[in-house]
Amino acid sequence: MTSSVGKGWTASLLYTIKDPKNLIISSEDAVVIHDKYPKAKHHYLVLPKADIPDIFHLNQSHLPLLEELFLLAQNVIEAKRCQLDDFKIGFHAQPSMQRLHLHVISKDFVSDCLKTKKHWASFNTKLFLYYQDAYALIKAGDRIQRLNKEIVQQLYDSPLECNQCKFVAKNIPDLKRHLLDHWTQKQ
Repeated sequence: MTSSVGKGWTASLLYTIKDPKNLIISSEDAVVIHDKYPKAKHHYLVLPKADIPDIFHLNQSHLPLLEELFLLAQNVIEAKRCQLDDFKIGFHAQPSMQRLHLHVISKDFVSDCLKTKKHWASFNTKLFLYYQDAYALIKAGDRIQRLNKEIVQQLYDSPLECNQCKFVAKNIPDLKRHLLDHWTQKQ
């Protein structure tokens, strides 16, 4: 497989996983790190140690690795004393970073790093591919396909609907206030 070592921010995950102080949990095949720009109270990335550039390179030979990534996702949720039902686990359908990575993100989306409609859409529309769906595609012998540009743009332009109720925000600050209300009510 070709190396995915690159330049700039798209390759930053490759450098992050090489520093042991960044690792929360690791196994022989994968590591868990904090997302440097978390979009929720809890936001972790599970990365394989193998050089797999993105979800589009996955095939049936990667099923055991995908199972390991999911196990580590569950482990970090447990280690943080959280509940699995409070998290989304999956991949970006339009990855922007080099190296396959599985997002483990709490559904609260309370974060100073959640700044744009694109951030919201990447986790709360079909731009987020749930682990179970990705696994089922690969197990069936299919490959994950890139979304066409028109669909991607439609998803980025979709209304800012709360992921916890039917509220539709007029902008990101409005949505963030609403999400904070949900979060404080749960505390």
